[in-house]
Amino acid sequence: MIKSLAVLGSTGSIGTQALEVAQMHSMKIEALTANSRTDILENQIRKFNPKMAAVADEKAAADLKTRVADTSTKVLSGADGVKECASCGAEAVLNSIVGIAGLAPTLAAIEAGSTIALANKETLVTGGRIVIDAAARKGVSILPVDSEHSAIFQSLQGCRDKKQVKRLILTASGGPFFGRRKEELVNVTVEQALKHPNWSMGAKITIDSATMMNKGLELIEAAWLFSMPADKIDILVHRQSVIHSLVEYEDNSVIAQLGVPDMRIPIQYALTYPDRFESPVKQLDLAEFATLTFEKPDYETFSCINLCRRAFEKGGLYPAAVNAANEKANELFRQGKIKFMDISYAVGEALENAESKDDFSLEDVFEIDRKIRFDTERLLK
Repeated sequence: MIKSLAVLGSTGSIGTQALEVAQMHSMKIEALTANSRTDILENQIRKFNPKMAAVADEKAAADLKTRVADTSTKVLSGADGVKECASCGAEAVLNSIVGIAGLAPTLAAIEAGSTIALANKETLVTGGRIVIDAAARKGVSILPVDSEHSAIFQSLQGCRDKKQVKRLILTASGGPFFGRRKEELVNVTVEQALKHPNWSMGAKITIDSATMMNKGLELIEAAWLFSMPADKIDILVHRQSVIHSLVEYEDNSVIAQLGVPDMRIPIQYALTYPDRFESPVKQLDLAEFATLTFEKPDYETFSCINLCRRAFEKGGLYPAAVNAANEKANELFRQGKIKFMDISYAVGEALENAESKDDFSLEDVFEIDRKIRFDTERLLK
């Protein structure tokens, strides 16, 4: 179990739950970061007394500095401040920043030699090879926090040879619109899309769940985390969110990880691995559910899944391109500027029109991200 922790994105759903787990196990909080929520971050600083904190928004950082002037916490600002917190030297860094903004801090934490508890899937979606190579060079472990990837990680613990793995099966709740056809989704509202049936998450990821883009991004993340080709990763809709993912072996035996839909289980496992401890999570009672159901995704209506699969198979900068299109379109939808189905349309256009290269740098990743965001906004206008 780790003794010291930095939490990036500490004011969000994952970040606040990570701090709850850390407090339960007496972990020292070295650094905290947020995008702009200075009210929550101030309370966290006073409670955990980190040596540093950063706010990505410059004006909000100035506000926080005034708020906590009576504490010993050093307040930093902007992307550089977030990266400084990531490289603070904590034993582990839990990254729950939303979007590609989490990529550079992950790399900064790796360079500092910290174990990575990864809840920012875009880190591997956009910079997969760069991140995996950096972690291998520094001898740093990347432990998954997403419930699906944690389930696979846990289900692999008894695997003596990864060649025995036949396929990975990621489960999906299906979001609020599962079972509806394309024509039924044309005029759905932001409020409807934000009503997730099982999980309480931030707005961006909840919309990603509604489009099922989230499952496409998780497919790419799983491919990097577990060194699996995309054609050996399947998606299964499981509406109850009790089975979090499964591993099928060569003998057709399937091992799964089950639990109530509560993110504190995978968060805690990442922070205490390889040990297990008492957790604040409710005990699973399968009799309460009575029935567990499984269905194949509707790939025609929820086309983002296979668009992500194709992007990974094409390689290069294509995963970064589809992620950028999704981030921009997701934002525009939440702002009420586009229709729901425009999101998958934008992702498809990015996949078809992006210019890629096999040998790319970190700057190439950020450059295509900027270009695709610009192109997507222009396209959807």
